[in-house]
Amino acid sequence: MPLNIVNRRSFFRDCALVGTSVGVGSLLPHLFHRQFESSAVADETPHPSFEQRLKELKIELPPPSKPVAIYAPAIVTGNLLFTAGHIPWLPDGKLQQGRVGADLTLEQGADAARLVGLHLLTTLQQTLGSLDRVVRLVKALGIVNCTSDFTQQPKVINGFSELMVQVFGEVAGKGGRSAIGAGSLPSNVPVEIEAIFEVRPT
Repeated sequence: MPLNIVNRRSFFRDCALVGTSVGVGSLLPHLFHRQFESSAVADETPHPSFEQRLKELKIELPPPSKPVAIYAPAIVTGNLLFTAGHIPWLPDGKLQQGRVGADLTLEQGADAARLVGLHLLTTLQQTLGSLDRVVRLVKALGIVNCTSDFTQQPKVINGFSELMVQVFGEVAGKGGRSAIGAGSLPSNVPVEIEAIFEVRPT
């Protein structure tokens, strides 16, 4: 094949490759821009109002309880909120007492865990100003005052977890969790729960 024909073919092939590269290169900024633009739109999507959800569920939160020792009910550091251990205060201002498996049934223990959850929500509201600053539940630790042969601690703490899912939804209200038994708890309460939440800045 004549050399000039080979050179011409090489020339046109190289031009085509350069043109393709330039075309893709010019499109990349637009593609990335559209991707970031979509992400920005997603970030601006309004999050659900947990305060409104409380009203829809007709849940009335109890008044804040006073610490019974030297501690803060909750501490915010960065984008995380750590609660102290919460216990079940009854509407009359007294503590619910009893050991699950002896003085209380599993169902009564779960009711106590739900009551603890209500007091924990009060602490969130008081600390953050609004439950709408909550992003999600990260982790909860539930301790059950129970007999040595009682093994249903997770079902007791479900009373708390079900409340969190009711208020914050399946995703934001369901975090990591531990449920353990104890031979005793302060003031002989049946349940104590502490939790960590991710929160939005002010």
